[in-house]
Amino acid sequence: MDHLLDLTYRAEDRHFWFQGFRHFLTPVLADVAGGRRDLRLLDCGCGTGANLELLAPYGRAFGIDLSPGGLARAAQAGRSVARADVTRMPLPSESFDVVTSFDVLQCVPDDAGAVREMARVARAGARLVVTMAALEVLSGDHGESWQEVRRYTPGGARAVMEQAGLRVDRVSFLFASLFPLMLGTRLAQRVSRPFRQVRDDSDISVPPGPVNEALAAVLRAEAAVSRRLPMPIGSSLLVVARKSS
Repeated sequence: MDHLLDLTYRAEDRHFWFQGFRHFLTPVLADVAGGRRDLRLLDCGCGTGANLELLAPYGRAFGIDLSPGGLARAAQAGRSVARADVTRMPLPSESFDVVTSFDVLQCVPDDAGAVREMARVARAGARLVVTMAALEVLSGDHGESWQEVRRYTPGGARAVMEQAGLRVDRVSFLFASLFPLMLGTRLAQRVSRPFRQVRDDSDISVPPGPVNEALAAVLRAEAAVSRRLPMPIGSSLLVVARKSS
């Protein structure tokens, strides 16, 4: 896992996917913060801690993860992180205004337990912002390398939130523009898997400059459109939920 996080660390500034992710999430987090700059925010499964920069404008951002390598990267960058299991967080109940988890739940065997823990540490009225891998048809080398347990449908994403007593405000697809490319690539990976080794860096390596820039531009456009028009499909799901007051 540390090896994969090292690859991620080297890619997340420039790779088109990470650029697109930030374009999708920045307005969502601004909306959730509601103009406040004094919030306590927690990122569950923070990896290298890069996404704490998305949370920092809205208050004090903390991260937890199990990977020593990822936490070391985060600490070197001056981010507030600690080693903890998302299903058993050593944190007080009702202590955070915003709780996030980005592309982690699909790798957690007890995803329902993880969401219950996120709900426990959230204050009354707090918001949860979660992204997760969508649709089993998109399973491939990336999921095998990261030890994905499942991928989610919109109904499954909603259900795992509601079982924790959360009210779901939004479930929407992300990365619709990449769906045809990803579908073809992942199908080819599954068909060819018996005849080759799985590449850990198959989805993390930064493409050649012009290709990377073109795909980043496509995702910027999709992010702008998706603020007004829900996407019918995508490779990821975004869930925004609320803990009852």
